[in-house]
Amino acid sequence: MTKRILHVVSNVANYEDQSDPTGLWLSELTHAWEVFEAKGYAQRIVSPAGGVSPLEPRSLKWPFADASVKAWLADKNRHALLSNTARPSEIDSSEFDAIYFTGGHAVMWDFPDSAGLQKITREIYERGGIVSSVCHGYCGLLNTRLSDGSSLVAGRRVTGFSWNEEVLAGVAKKMPYNAEEEMKRRGALYEKALLPFVSKVVVDGRLVTGQNPNSAKATAAKIASLL
Repeated sequence: MTKRILHVVSNVANYEDQSDPTGLWLSELTHAWEVFEAKGYAQRIVSPAGGVSPLEPRSLKWPFADASVKAWLADKNRHALLSNTARPSEIDSSEFDAIYFTGGHAVMWDFPDSAGLQKITREIYERGGIVSSVCHGYCGLLNTRLSDGSSLVAGRRVTGFSWNEEVLAGVAKKMPYNAEEEMKRRGALYEKALLPFVSKVVVDGRLVTGQNPNSAKATAAKIASLL
């Protein structure tokens, strides 16, 4: 049977300063999408509120806008997928083999406390599916609990955008919280690459996490190998 992947994207368009735009870091979606598409997997996109997923402007410019990003932007059908994302209530978790949380700073605001996304994540995981994230996408795993009340990430090896990378990217002062520290506070065994911005993927059973935008392809490849 065809494997099915559920991508999660943000609905947030700005930092706390409403004049300062952010959104989905597009390559984190497109790189994974291409890996899964090559495998013949079925794919769908969900967001905390449904509807439009804004794009992080910086992710659409050089040097981040690679061929994958440009191809997506040039394809009206694919571009439309981010204009009408599904709401969690419209998703039947039993139809998916894996959930993949994309990043971009926007997700720090609407991923952590989405009860709908937590429910889907829990159900996919407890049914034997894969839970995964890349970069800031791991914020979507911060508050997810399993049916027994335990934290999904407690005692589990994970990675995601590091605080050092926030500082080097010049955006640390804009952050609503330190995601790396919040992961550690929940008992997660956080890991990061020796050098910032290089690809790193951590696999702990059916939990697969990538550190930064450069990790998206490798994260998707790991998911595919598990499937």
